[in-house]
Amino acid sequence: MTNHFAAQSKGPLAGLRILDLTTVIMGPYGTRILADMGADVIKIESPEGDSFRAYGPSRHSGMGGSILNLHRNKRSVRLDLKDPLARGAFDRLLASADVLVHNLRPQAARRLGLDWDAVSKVAPGIVLCAARGFSQEGPYGDKAAYDDLIQAGSGFAALNAAVYGEPRYAPTAWCDKIAGQAIAYAVLGGLVHRGRGGGGQEVEVPMFEVAVDFMLAEHFGAGAFEPPMGPPGFARQLSPRRRPYGTRDGWACILPYSDKNWEDFFKFIGRPELAAEGRFAEISSRVTHVDELYALVEEHAARFTTGEWVVFCDEVSIPCMPVLALEELKNDPHAVATRLFEVVEHPSEGPYQHIRSAIRYSATPCELTRHAPRAGQDTREVLQSLGLPDADVDRLAGTQADSRKSLDA
Repeated sequence: MTNHFAAQSKGPLAGLRILDLTTVIMGPYGTRILADMGADVIKIESPEGDSFRAYGPSRHSGMGGSILNLHRNKRSVRLDLKDPLARGAFDRLLASADVLVHNLRPQAARRLGLDWDAVSKVAPGIVLCAARGFSQEGPYGDKAAYDDLIQAGSGFAALNAAVYGEPRYAPTAWCDKIAGQAIAYAVLGGLVHRGRGGGGQEVEVPMFEVAVDFMLAEHFGAGAFEPPMGPPGFARQLSPRRRPYGTRDGWACILPYSDKNWEDFFKFIGRPELAAEGRFAEISSRVTHVDELYALVEEHAARFTTGEWVVFCDEVSIPCMPVLALEELKNDPHAVATRLFEVVEHPSEGPYQHIRSAIRYSATPCELTRHAPRAGQDTREVLQSLGLPDADVDRLAGTQADSRKSLDA
């Protein structure tokens, strides 16, 4: 096991300070990306802490497995922004920051003085990223939003009805995570603008709009024309036969795609004559016969083992992959070779599986420089760095000392 508690980041965003007032998954995932790039991300938590900390199992309260990876490379400060002393400390921290990210709805942001008009008076050069469910310009601007809601509203749940006969949610918070990635690139865009002399600005990242754009990248199709040339929807992905196929000993994705892929596949299953048939000869015709093609793959998949399919497909460059369960990922040969997972030692939580940043920079590597903090763990350190009077620091950080003491007991 490795202890990666480094003193200073070498990432491409080293030297930038980001205040993170977000909770649950969307915002913390976006700021985690920025933290992995080397930014000093300071997570501001309420006295109750981020609600996602309640999800276990955990060795200590508030430190579940998802928290360990979602909040790595961050510092945690616990402040009640309704307390005047805490708010004064926050404003001093705000004046020192390059970016503020929150996931408050417009009315709540205004009540807490975290809208652009209020924030820009304290930090005129800051990039303020407001991540929320819906754009404030529309009638849903103050509507509550979570991942399931956006899966329903973005067309995704209904799209599943075309395949399964009823709307369904994906078993993952994909809307939260796609919006989290949008937070990261939106912040970077704001920083580039500021770096070119353009000054600070407010950036809005609404999950609904991000998810709709994401969904329609391939599903717009005929529906993009005015008037529409047909209903939206990408035919290949809406085929009920588009699924992992049962092999002789398991399941696999077997995905011939190009003309050459299908020619090689037809030879392998003993049907080389199919390559010459007009319906299968090129992509434009195969699209209209996709159900027949997938039925062929499904029929012949069971003749061979998963390993045999992978060997053959890799030899001729047909996309193919065994179906891996979540618990199998860390032992996948590619994941092992690229050191995607590593067992590391957390100072208070012990050994855990760390998944590295998927992004690699040759000159400014993303590194694990700080393990995920307990709620409010860094309150005293951060407040002292602001030059606050010792008495103020003691009052604001007092409860943190008490909670740390009970944890260490």
